[in-house]
This record gives sequence, structure tokens and C-alpha cells, in this order.
Amino acid sequence: MHERTIRARTRAGTVEGFTRDGVHRWRSIPYARPPLGLLRFRAPRPAQPWSGVRHCHGFANCAPQQRRYTILGIGKYQPMGEDCLTLNVVTPEVASGEPLPVMVFIHGGGYILGSSATPLYDGAALARRGCVYVSVNYRLGALGCLDLSSLSGPDITIDSNLYLRDLVLALHWVKDNIAEFGGNPGCVTIFGESAGACIIATLLAVPAAEGLFTRAISESPASGMVRSKEIADEFATRFAKLLGVRAPDAGAALMQTSPAQLVATQHRLIEQGMRKRLGAFPIGPVVGDDCLPLDPVEAMRTGRAHRVPLIVGTNAEEGRLFTRFLKMLPTNESMIEELLTDTEPAARERITAAYPDYPQRSACIQLGGDFAFSSAAWQIAEAHGNHAPTYMYRYDYAPRMLRWAGLGATHATELLAVFDIYRTRFGALLTAAADRHHALRVSNEVQRRWRCFGRTGVPGDDWPAYTRADRAVMVFDRKCRVEFDPYPHRRMAWDGFSLAR
Repeated sequence: MHERTIRARTRAGTVEGFTRDGVHRWRSIPYARPPLGLLRFRAPRPAQPWSGVRHCHGFANCAPQQRRYTILGIGKYQPMGEDCLTLNVVTPEVASGEPLPVMVFIHGGGYILGSSATPLYDGAALARRGCVYVSVNYRLGALGCLDLSSLSGPDITIDSNLYLRDLVLALHWVKDNIAEFGGNPGCVTIFGESAGACIIATLLAVPAAEGLFTRAISESPASGMVRSKEIADEFATRFAKLLGVRAPDAGAALMQTSPAQLVATQHRLIEQGMRKRLGAFPIGPVVGDDCLPLDPVEAMRTGRAHRVPLIVGTNAEEGRLFTRFLKMLPTNESMIEELLTDTEPAARERITAAYPDYPQRSACIQLGGDFAFSSAAWQIAEAHGNHAPTYMYRYDYAPRMLRWAGLGATHATELLAVFDIYRTRFGALLTAAADRHHALRVSNEVQRRWRCFGRTGVPGDDWPAYTRADRAVMVFDRKCRVEFDPYPHRRMAWDGFSLAR
């Protein structure tokens, strides 16, 4: 296959990418200095300028994580390393007469895994249809998403919410450089799925992110991912203990510990939290510092979040994925009873009554999915919708292959439509002949809406904004339709529920 090279000038220096399949691509452009040595656990700093041409043809490191999560293909793994603060740019090969809308994707993975190099997030299909696509790496787990700032010592400073600071710097890079790639820095949509969707919602409340994006799409945000400084400090102390160091010596020890050991210890911390029912997940945003002064939903509710148009939604059967992989959600009766142990009897009754077939398996899976994802989406829509245009969706479509596999329209399956996977060889394997037509139609519909929203802030005239008066929800399925407040009992059942102890 014939490839040509393509160059662009960034503020730090010239980058060379390549052209293939109708798009230009640049991979692993650094947006920050490598957070190595004394910069480990510190807020990111802009990339240092270079002379000559930097080759950005291949993917460099992803953030340190368990190796099994770095798979890129059969027997092919992405290298890992702390020098991972890079982003990728994909643009249409044929130049547009005017600057294009920019779509910035933030990957998910529970704050502990994932990479912008994952083939699913390629983004070429989006770029071909008229945007500049950017995908970003950020620091994960103990090196970026676990708040260890309370372990700072007289000689060692550890900053909080490192991954959020990384992403703010990446968005500054987009603002400063994307015009060189044909993008419009005044028309930037950030979008993400799962932990990436939580990050989108969180960035709405990060003061330093103001003006860096004009719209946001949050696909399946999770609930219970925000923690107070007090809870974060308790987790940091537990982390030091698992590492085998005393709190006063922890800062120095953290600087010496290998990334692999930090990753292993963070997994032990998560397991310990699940075993001892400590409430909040240990890894993710911490409220109360300069980066994130307020809980994101509280900031939205009181009108102090960035008032940009927002799409937020979930998938019809979120919980099914977690019955097979990453078994961290309460999707069976014993796990649910454990979850609700300390809940007031009236609230417990209200929650279980919203699922009439409880404790049958399907009701348990639905309850677990609502607890983890739908409750967060409802909360965000209710809070943000008071102050800015907000659009809610539910993704119901699943080809027969996914239904036969017992997954249905589970967590992350909307990404198959967003990234046009049903048009690829892998997508063809998921769709039997009769399904292919529907899969492509749903894909076209989702992409059309996302594109329209990225360009105008409105995902189509026939998709009403979510308001408390009618709670409109766009349902993506073989026949797309708008439903009004589809599950009021389930929505209200979770109102005010919290795991915080």
C-alpha cells in the first residue's frame, strides 16, 4: 500500500505523519514533557521544543498498566512507560475550504487501563466525514488517577488530580496547534466513554478547562467515582501500607518504586476496597483542590460548571458486560444485598421495587447497570439541563451475534456505531446478513448526530433537549425514536443514593 508523508508545524517543532486510506495521521505527538524523574507525580509541563523533524508514524508508549490490557492485535502489545503524554491527530486527506470541527476523544478503562492506540479508537471514519480527530493519552492508576498528594514530604511534592491536569494541558495543545492541522480551535467537542465519560463530566467543573472546548459528549458515565479529600487521604495511607512503607517515608519511596510495582499495588488496593466495602472506588477525581474545587454534579446543579451543550446517555443493558468480564458490578442478588446493606429500609425498598422481577437474574443485571451507569447519566442530565442545552440518549441496538452471546446492548457497544466498526472486517463478523443493514443504519444515525452536534451544538432538530418538564430521551435502535421519561420509577429510585460512608 502506497503511503506518503505529511508534515505540520506545532509550537514545539515540526511533526511528520503519513497519508493512507483517505486520511492524514500523526501518532504520539508529545503535548507535555515526559513525567520522569523529579517530574513524576507533578503537574505536567508543556513539551520542550525540538529542532528538525519529529517522526510521528507509529504509536509510542501507553501509560503503565497490566500488560494484558495493552494488546493491539494477535500477539502484539503496545509498549508501556511513564513517557506517555502524547496525542494522535487524524485529518481528511482532501483539505476543506474552511477550518473543520475538532473531536477530542478521551478513552475509558476505569482510570487504570486503556490507550489512545487501541484500534477501536482509530477515528479515521470520523475524520473522513469532515472533522479533525484527536485522541489523547493521560496518566493512569497510581501514577495519575490515585491521589497520593497527602504523602508529600518536605523534599517531595506530589500533585493531586494529575490526569485531569494532563488533559487540560492536552486541550491547551489543541487550542494552540490544531489550526495547523486544518481544525477550528473555536469549535472543539470533547467526548469519551465509561471512565472517559466521567472525565468529560468532570472537565465541565475544572476551572482551568474553561474556554478549551465548546461542547461535550459523555457516553456511559459511572456513578460513585468522585471522592472527598478525606477519603482520598485514607486510600493514600492504605496504598503506602500495601507498599510496605510508613507514611513519613512514603514520598521518597514512591519516587523510587518501579511503575510495575505501583500498578501491582494499586490492584491490591482496589481488591482490598471491594473486600472491605470501603465505599468509594479508590481511583478517580478528588474534590477540593485548585483543579477540581467542587463535585462535578454539584457544580452543574448550581450553574458553576462550564455551560456548554452536552449529550449524555447510556446503553440499554450496561450491566451484562460485567457478568462476564471485570466482575466488579453488583449484578446478582448476593452482591446487590451487600450493596444495599447500609441503605435506609425505605430507600432499599424503593430501589428493589423499581425492578418488579427482582431478584431474578435479568432484574439484577438491570439494577446493577442502573446503579453503576444510568443513575449517573440521569443525575448529570437533571443537573446540567437546568443551565445549558442537554440531550439524553439510550443506545438499544445489538445485532443478533451480541444477543446470542448474552451481551446485548451492553457497556461500550455504542462505540461500534460511533467509530463505524460495523463497516470493518471485524464488524462484518458481528453481523449476520440480515443484521448488516440495521447495523449500518444505526451507525450512520449515531455518527450523523455526533457530527451535527460537534458542528452546531444541536444533534438534530428532531432530538429535543432534556428538560425536567418532559425528559426527552433519543433511543438508538433499528427504528430510532424519542421517548419521554421512559423509566420514571428506576430514575427516581436512585435519586440521592450514595455509597459514601
